[in-house]
Amino acid sequence: MHATGTEHMHVLEWGPADGPAVLLMHGNPTWSFLWRKVVAAIRARRGGDQLRLIVPDLIGLGFSSKPEHDAHTLANHARWLGDVLDRIAPGPIVIAAQDWGGPISLVAMASRTDRLRGIVLGNTGVSPPAPTFKPTLFHRLSQLPVASTVLFRWLGFPLGVLHTSQGDRSTIRGEVAKAYRWPLRRRADRAAPLALARMVPDRITGHPSIPQLQIANDLFASAKVPISIVWGTRDPILGRVINHLERLRPDAKIVRTEAGHFLQEEVPEPLADAILDVAGRA
Repeated sequence: MHATGTEHMHVLEWGPADGPAVLLMHGNPTWSFLWRKVVAAIRARRGGDQLRLIVPDLIGLGFSSKPEHDAHTLANHARWLGDVLDRIAPGPIVIAAQDWGGPISLVAMASRTDRLRGIVLGNTGVSPPAPTFKPTLFHRLSQLPVASTVLFRWLGFPLGVLHTSQGDRSTIRGEVAKAYRWPLRRRADRAAPLALARMVPDRITGHPSIPQLQIANDLFASAKVPISIVWGTRDPILGRVINHLERLRPDAKIVRTEAGHFLQEEVPEPLADAILDVAGRA
């Protein structure tokens, strides 16, 4: 557990302390458990056990501190992550990220560009909303004044329905589904899922996340580092965002799969391949 101001970030690590650092970042509403298959796949490959894999839980999720709703902004999450990375991995680093982990990692590294050595993205959005933007049903639900609190905080949404965003729904069932729910089993700890859902812009101007998303977009578009993208095209929320990222970085290596949103559960091998490739080129 690592302190960042008044909050504490839970971090798992594998590999030698002096090995090349690779950050694996999850998003909403999961935790570091999401990366377990990818970690195993990396470490089973030649040279993979020499990488230092750093897998945090975002503040508010997993076993990290769980502040109340107003603490959750994109700027704060990037600051919390950056503070921890400065302490535990102050040298060069490759980032691999999905969902909110993408923009949070990129904003954190925007003030540390001299340390960024590579980027691997999977099913995330890193840009401000386009003029044609329309919020999804999931994000419209998060904006409802009273119903959203009942849905997210009292009923634990969306933890009970993660499987519906998968290409293969069996990948988040039974004990795996229980593992995702476990860190947020208490109602008092459930501020983050709703707060992170509301961090997604619901309009094209005036939302507090937009300036930070522009920072993430600019770094992704301009970083002179190797980039790979592994995508789940059956993601009902972000499936088509790959087309935008491909336009931003035509030089990126891209692998399209039949996975859904939490592609780490369905296609860990292509993600491991991409991470090892980018780390090898860093």
